[in-house]
Formats: sequence, C-alpha cells, structure tokens
Amino acid sequence: MLEEAILVAIVLWLLPRLGLDIPLWGLVLMMIALAAYNYTTYRLGKLALVKKPIISPDIGSRGRTVTPISPTGYVRVKGELWQASSTHSIEVGKEIAVESVEGMTLLISPVEEDDHTHKADAFSH
Repeated sequence: MLEEAILVAIVLWLLPRLGLDIPLWGLVLMMIALAAYNYTTYRLGKLALVKKPIISPDIGSRGRTVTPISPTGYVRVKGELWQASSTHSIEVGKEIAVESVEGMTLLISPVEEDDHTHKADAFSH
C-alpha cells in the first residue's frame, strides 16, 4: 500500500512540477502493474518460505553435478544445491550418488552410466 501512495504522490505532485503530466488512466495502469508485481512476488516468496528444506540427503540419494567436481564443486540433489566433494573428477551434468555427509558437504561418487550402480570404493576409509 505504501508503494501505491508513493506512486500517486510522484505522478500527481512531483511530475507536474517538472512539466510532465501523466493522465489519470496512466496512473491507474501503473497502479495495476504495481499491484500485479506485488502479488506475483508475494506468491513466489511465499512458495519459497513454505517449502520444507532438506535437512540432509539420505545416503544413496541420486543427483546431478552442477559444476565440475575436482575435488569439490556443486551438485543438485532433490532440487537442492549442495557443496560436494569426491575422490573422482566428475564432469557437469553427470549422475552422482551420495556416499556420506560431512557438515554441509556431501561426499559423492559418480554413478556408472552402463548399469547405474555407483562405485563402492569411492569413499572407503
């Protein structure tokens, strides 16, 4: 509501003093556009706030690399972006499996393309 009041003040008071006259229908269109913008950003923001965050992905969860992993980079698992580390170099867009979690970093291994099984020795200690 404050944005609309500021818009009205600018269009009806400030712009005429600068020699710019905007017709009333122009003000109405600007207010409709501002209301639509506010509604859209509210809906998108609300969706982001009500989305339940993933505490941490389960071991064995699958995802894809977003950046090259050599030895660290970023992966997307269940729609969330995570920092990841691997003993293998992994290219962008490759499928990965979560082996373990250390703090906020996922330890991952590449999933072999032919049979979709991940490498068992990726993080053996």
